[in-house]
Amino acid sequence: MTVRAWAELLRVSALFTVPGDALAGAAATGRRPDRGTVLAVGASLCLYEAGMALNDWADRDEDAVDRPHRPIPSGRIAPGAALAAAGALTAAGLSLAARAGRPALTVATGLAATVWAYDLHLKHTPAGPAAMAAARGLDLLLGATATATATAGPAVGARAGHSGVNLPTDATGTTRPAASAGTVPPTRTVPPTRAVLPVVRSAVPAAVLLGAHTYAVTAVSRHEAQGGSTAAPLGALAAVVALGAVTVRERRGAGGPPPVPGRGGQGDNHRPPRGATAPRLLLAALTGSYFRTAAGPLLHAALNPSPPLTQRAVGSGIRAMIPLQAALAARAGAAGTGLAVMGLVPLARTLARKVSLT
Repeated sequence: MTVRAWAELLRVSALFTVPGDALAGAAATGRRPDRGTVLAVGASLCLYEAGMALNDWADRDEDAVDRPHRPIPSGRIAPGAALAAAGALTAAGLSLAARAGRPALTVATGLAATVWAYDLHLKHTPAGPAAMAAARGLDLLLGATATATATAGPAVGARAGHSGVNLPTDATGTTRPAASAGTVPPTRTVPPTRAVLPVVRSAVPAAVLLGAHTYAVTAVSRHEAQGGSTAAPLGALAAVVALGAVTVRERRGAGGPPPVPGRGGQGDNHRPPRGATAPRLLLAALTGSYFRTAAGPLLHAALNPSPPLTQRAVGSGIRAMIPLQAALAARAGAAGTGLAVMGLVPLARTLARKVSLT
């Protein structure tokens, strides 16, 4: 019973909607998933679960009235334990992000601050949906940043002597090799943020699309306990249609920006140039799966805005993030990544039957 209570508190069935953020972010940079991507996924999972625990802690009085069956109001989990879990998971997420590099830690810190601000205050204000949208967008950018930083390697953004050899630099910042290494050409040291930032910018459009979907679903979720809103699901349905129309269009130049110099001055992990973007049929299928998952329940909730149908629309909107992430990856030219993300769908569906998403 204790395990089930924690599974309900953390909404573990929603966990499968998280890895696709980092994978879509990596795809948007034109790089294959690497160690940095794995660290970003781990950090995202920890911060997501921290937000879930903090959400129930912050809403414990409200849930005692509207959802007395939830783990905290039902007495199965103590409020202090939930708050401690939120703090520990946040620390773990930031620690994993730090291992991916300073730029990734910067993005993760912004993500953690957004999650805590949303749960503790913003969710009950008009800024709530925007804050949640920002959190999802930052999660995708975390994957892009961690991947780009790992690809850059220590040669980019390294301080003189970072590799274990102290090399003098002149006034221009150019590293001069020692006399014994006269055959080695001078290398230009570049601050990590300056090296990674142009690559991460290529992931911003995907982050905006994922954030827009999150905004729409969050707007509907504000009515899931009492129901009664027709405008929110109708607005979300319109957003899903618009997002599907944008996503199904292949991105020009998919395959990513030029490589960030890494060891030896090469982009070690950059995806080779492609003669064509992701197969249009795959992109259409993934986008269609996104539309099919989200649109039907939203339409039903608009026609009958009862709490059960509104909650079902919210749950479907959360699950629809997986095919959307897959479509965004395929749109960027990473068909394999898109298919891998879609492999999470049956797992999410199976677990959702046992633990509610909302």
